[in-house]
Amino acid sequence: MRSLLDRQQFHDPLGEAEAEGISSAAWPIFGLLWPSGRVLANVMQTFELEGKRILELGCGLALASLVIHRRGGDITASDCHPLAAAFLLENLKLNDLPAMKYQTGNWSRLNPLLTRFDLIIGSDVLYDREQPQVLSQFIELHANPDVEVLIIDPDRGNRTSFNRKMGLLGYSHTETRVSALPGNGGAYKGRMLRYLKSSAPQKTLT
Repeated sequence: MRSLLDRQQFHDPLGEAEAEGISSAAWPIFGLLWPSGRVLANVMQTFELEGKRILELGCGLALASLVIHRRGGDITASDCHPLAAAFLLENLKLNDLPAMKYQTGNWSRLNPLLTRFDLIIGSDVLYDREQPQVLSQFIELHANPDVEVLIIDPDRGNRTSFNRKMGLLGYSHTETRVSALPGNGGAYKGRMLRYLKSSAPQKTLT
């Protein structure tokens, strides 16, 4: 995969990243393959995709989206970084894959080209204290009435707040611990967060 060499790189001559709220320190984060992204991509290797419109949040190098795309899934990758689309295009070429849907996805702004989805996925997206609020609202804006949300989180401290925000929006949630990277990739400490919301009326016990 095409990626950046390390976290020391920065190039924003036109101020495009700055306009999206991306600092110089955060600028290279999109262009590296992170452990949580590998975990999410591995989950997508066998996840049921048929009939689902899928959105990846903060895709970065979009490894999970590439896996879904290779399997024939209806995936839209999204990120707010101005170079994410170009890196995605290059990685599609490197892997002999056809064009894939991509949209800018800044969680604090509206994008009318992003509609609604049946499955919304992301990895390591709860890195700031502000993320639970803006991300939960963004998810709700782009979720179908019946939706599943899967987030791989490396045990960051904002998980509890995000669970609470999603609960207020009507999502149930479960957590599964993840302790290893795919294959022989070594140890990993994190969780798969699963959120569900249904339009079906809840049955009441009598």
